[in-house]
Amino acid sequence: MTAQQHSLLILNQQALSQLDIPLPGILDIVQQAFLSLADPDSANPLKVILEPVDKHSIAYSMAGRDAASRSVGFKVVYEYDSDRSRNRYQFYSFIFILDDATGQPLALMDVQQLGPLRTSATSALIAKMSARKGATTALVVGTGAQGQIALPMLVTAMPSLEKLIMHGSHEAGINSAQENLRRYYPERHIVRSANLQQSVAEADIIIAVTGRSARESIPHHWLKPGALIILVGYGVEPEVLHKADYIVATDEQQMKVTSADMVDGNGNIPAVNAELAQILNGEKPGRINDAQIVFAYNSGMIITDVALGRITAEHARRAGIGQEVQLW
Repeated sequence: MTAQQHSLLILNQQALSQLDIPLPGILDIVQQAFLSLADPDSANPLKVILEPVDKHSIAYSMAGRDAASRSVGFKVVYEYDSDRSRNRYQFYSFIFILDDATGQPLALMDVQQLGPLRTSATSALIAKMSARKGATTALVVGTGAQGQIALPMLVTAMPSLEKLIMHGSHEAGINSAQENLRRYYPERHIVRSANLQQSVAEADIIIAVTGRSARESIPHHWLKPGALIILVGYGVEPEVLHKADYIVATDEQQMKVTSADMVDGNGNIPAVNAELAQILNGEKPGRINDAQIVFAYNSGMIITDVALGRITAEHARRAGIGQEVQLW
């Protein structure tokens, strides 16, 4: 083997910020990863989650294989002070990507930017497949990294959307979301929500991406008939899930592992009507009719991290971005 074959490409946040993969391309990569789940060579095992008793931190790891790109990935995430109660918040994450066709390591990269891209693409695909016909208004609740990219990705998947609303308390996050939207869609703008209940009542599509420190939570009776509510983080009452007319998940088993805050009084989670991969491949519908309130649970899928990480590594290497390190 040559020295090049033994080297590992390191991509930190600064290096990744130099890359610009078009949003339609990201949507396509994520969709193909979900469709790849049907291949017996693909694998998306459940997360391994570690939390101390007082929940001052959370750590989890995932390993997966994407048959479409013949890639394997190992992802690790660590979050400290996730509820912001100690004023010492820290977040670290990375993914190790390998080429399973050659056996060669490809890259070790930070995923603080890639994570929101694949998650927002997943939410956009859910919205495209499960929103009622003629949906015109979308609401994003939360102004963190996920919220800041959610609307550009959603508009890419659903260009017919007319009104885009954001609800949150952090001015910098809302400004960043506005800048992201104008970067991709200069003619579009975000309407800032002053009242969550009123905004929810107006929205056809709601994407909840708030963190553990969320001060407001959406109950079922705020939703209008036909609404689609997609839960990525927090800020949604468990009754919304339990009273929904139709339930969608990225992965039903993973939902059971990661949705402890959404169980009912008996500790139960209702059965899922359809997983996203089943909807995308035409096996099941995204909803039955336009009057249904649809609840969708967007839990991170390692197979999408692997697929997007592989493409990102290839783009970076062609562009000469990142640092080659000899580890073996």
